[in-house]
Amino acid sequence: MTGSLPLPPGPPDPGKARQALVLSTVGEPEQLRSDAARNRTRLLDAASRLMAERGAANLTMESVAAAAGVGKGTVFRRFGDRTGLLIALLDHREGLLQAAFLSGPPPMGPDAPAAERLHAFGPAVMRHERDHHELILASRTDPLRAYAVPAHRLRLSHVAMLLRGARVEGDTELLAHTLLGSIDAALVHHLTRRRGMPLEALDQGWHDLVSRLGAAR
Repeated sequence: MTGSLPLPPGPPDPGKARQALVLSTVGEPEQLRSDAARNRTRLLDAASRLMAERGAANLTMESVAAAAGVGKGTVFRRFGDRTGLLIALLDHREGLLQAAFLSGPPPMGPDAPAAERLHAFGPAVMRHERDHHELILASRTDPLRAYAVPAHRLRLSHVAMLLRGARVEGDTELLAHTLLGSIDAALVHHLTRRRGMPLEALDQGWHDLVSRLGAAR
């Protein structure tokens, strides 16, 4: 998979927009040699097993190295730090979500109208974040890092494209940031786990917000 490309400003062009948005990894966009890719997969398989047994909070670089039968330095060279490892674990799961909104069937996929796709996007992301909230929250040791990874930039470009396609007025990039902020994993976790709000209520909040921006279904 390759890094995401920002959409150019201006009127929406569905054909060009589909070409501009491509599948993007969470934190490691470069192409790997076959042996490096196998080693990375081996390490991530070991990390996934350990996380299932111990939880994301107890996952360490040392434990992954031991489980994979390699030196600790190998894990650090591959992922940089623990946060890089956690972000890499999200890669496959994020790829499935990306495939759904870039090339999947309606209502999220490209064959549906922009407003319909936008309405479907928020609930799908919230359920994705809910299912992986422990891993997502554990990876956020640097709050600013989450905005720099290719997967977030792809989501931002995608939402901005849909806003333009739905003829929403205003700064679509800023509006896209606002919409994504309303379904952030930490906020969704707080509202559903701490405040006891059903996810369906957050779905309705997303639909209301999108409609108020001018993208009614």
